[in-house]
This record gives sequence, structure tokens and C-alpha cells, in this order.
Amino acid sequence: MIRPLTASLLLGLSFTSHLHADSVFTGRWALTIPGGGAGWLGVVEKDGAFSSSVLWGGGSVVPTASTKVDGDTLIVTREQKNKEGKVTTETLTGKVEGDVIKLTTVKRNAEGKEVGKSADLSGNCIPAIPAAPNLSKVKYGDPIALLNGKDLTGWKLMNDKADNGWSLQDGALINRVVKEKDKHFGNLRTEAEFEDFNLKTEVRTSEGSNSGIYLRGIYEVQIMESFGKPLDSHHMGALYSRITPSVNAEKPIGEWQTLDITLVDRHLTVILNGKTIIDNQPVLGCTGGAMSSNESKPGPIYLQGDHTNVDYRNMVLRPVMK
Repeated sequence: MIRPLTASLLLGLSFTSHLHADSVFTGRWALTIPGGGAGWLGVVEKDGAFSSSVLWGGGSVVPTASTKVDGDTLIVTREQKNKEGKVTTETLTGKVEGDVIKLTTVKRNAEGKEVGKSADLSGNCIPAIPAAPNLSKVKYGDPIALLNGKDLTGWKLMNDKADNGWSLQDGALINRVVKEKDKHFGNLRTEAEFEDFNLKTEVRTSEGSNSGIYLRGIYEVQIMESFGKPLDSHHMGALYSRITPSVNAEKPIGEWQTLDITLVDRHLTVILNGKTIIDNQPVLGCTGGAMSSNESKPGPIYLQGDHTNVDYRNMVLRPVMK
């Protein structure tokens, strides 16, 4: 399995905009992929050679197979391996027009034959990330209790046709997923939308739990049963596939765990069970499953509910005062 880029390479992208680079292609691009999903492309140039990483809807940020520039054209190749080990390639060819990159994608099977039809997509240059905020000077508004402990008032399924596994029991918001054919459980979002904020909550995992708290519907703080496992950008408290926790702070299955999450100026702090595991780190782009790749607009808190069982309680948000 291809793993995400290393932190050092990603950090090299964090303060880069194509407006300030030698090549118009280098920097970070917020993509809208065919079908309307959220994507992301990061392009780096070093000593005249290009490399890139990509997020394509769901999953992780992964390095691409190759990145080339031919005159005014960027050529990026992605590779995907199926269960039989056969590799499908997807070639993205694009040009920059102002702050927009326009791309065409073509897929080919292991025999090199074109699969399906080509598709067009576009992306916007992501502005450079500002300096890390001084969190001691951030002012917050009145606390907002997102869970009333009684019912789902203030929340709704993101897909109203999905099966609903969410309910309130004993004051806790619980999600119960049944693994049956034709059952497709839904993600849950707040009706309200937010910009920057501090969010405190408690979470309880069960065997195999895999969920997530999406900040503004864009950035996923991973919720997972990973007690006793090595540090990883896919484990509890991580910014999914982007920022690995600095220390292990998980509790065992069945214990309530505390999360204290702060998002300010595209910088993230996560405190898990009293330990700071992400300390005011820059966020480089959307994560897999994002509602949008546009990081400039408000969005909801959304809870991933299509995977496994998980419980939440005492969820309180304090908006940042601008």
C-alpha cells in the first residue's frame, strides 16, 4: 500500500503558492474531481525535477507515479493496483490560467488500453498558509452545546437516503452500523456552519471503530480504535493522512476519551486525553471524504458514520471571535 508523503515533504508545500514560485505549477491546488468530489494536488520542484502528491476523493494523500512539465503543460500520472495486482494508470494533463489549473484525465488499463471516456476537471490555487497564530491571544464567543443529550435536534444526515444508525441513548450520541447487504449507513452533520473554533468532546470506541470528526466538513480528525499501536497518520487524533500525532495518548476500548480540538488560521491543535498530540500545525489541504476542497468558507461539523460503531457525548464548540 502506498503511504502518505513524509511530514518534511508536505511541510515544504505548506507555504508555497504558484504565484511565488519558479514554475506556475508548483504549489497546492484545491480540486473538484469528476463527479463533484473534493480533491487536492501538491506539486514540488527541486533542482529542475518535479514531484507531486494527490488526494482523489476518499482515502489518503499519496505520492503520484510521475510528474513532468512539458512547456506549458503539466503531466501527472497516478497508478492504482486492483486485487489481482494489475495496475491501472490515470494521466492528468493540465495548464494554468491565472489562479486556476484546468486538467483532463485519461485512464488506461494494464494493457495500455484507454478505459472509459476522458474527463475534465479544474482546481484553484490555495493561498499560502499564514503564520501560526498565538493561541493565547485568541478570543472565543459563547459556548454552543452541539448535543442536547435527548435527540438529534440541530443535526441531519448528509444523505437523506442513507440508513440512519445515529440515536441518543443515556445522553450519548451513538452510531450503530449493521453489516448487511443493501445497508448503507450515513454520515451526520450539524445544520449550523462554523469558521474557526475550539471543539471539545468525548468519544468512546469499540472493537474496530473507525470514524472521524470533520472540521468545517473539510478536515478529518481521525477517530479510531488504535490503542497500543504505533504512531500513524491514520490513528486516533491524527489529521487523517496529513499530520501524525507526536505521542500516543489513546485509551483502551470502552473508555471515554477526551478531545480538545482547535482550528485557527488553517492551523490545528489536538489534545487527546490531556496530551497535546498536534501542536498548532499547518493544515495543507482537505482530507479524504471532505465535502469540499474550498478551505475559505464555513462548514459544518460532520461525524463519519458509514464505517463502524462509535459513541460521542458532551460536544461543545466555541467560535473564534474575528
